[in-house]
Amino acid sequence: MTYDEGLAERIRQYLDADPGVTEKRMFGGIAFLYQGNMAVGVTGDDLVVRVGPDAAGAALARPGTRLFDMTGRPMRGWVVVAGAAVTEDEALGAWIDEGRAFAASLPAK
Repeated sequence: MTYDEGLAERIRQYLDADPGVTEKRMFGGIAFLYQGNMAVGVTGDDLVVRVGPDAAGAALARPGTRLFDMTGRPMRGWVVVAGAAVTEDEALGAWIDEGRAFAASLPAK
């Protein structure tokens, strides 16, 4: 599966100055990990964000979101944001910050 390299590059630029961020191929796309924990990723044309179980309900109430479900079993605390919902840098940055904040709340790997 291919992924939107343009979206991935925008994420790279946003996270560029953060030494805690690494990249890894995952889910047929690319993931951006903070201290070893996935924060956000790109699969197809969409953004995947790890918001955590407590924030999932609020995240899913936002436009362009759905549960992250690749295998028929939704992943708790993960949402997919349609690429069309993150065309503006401000919207993309807000999702990245949310994913990174959740990843930062977990023990480093």
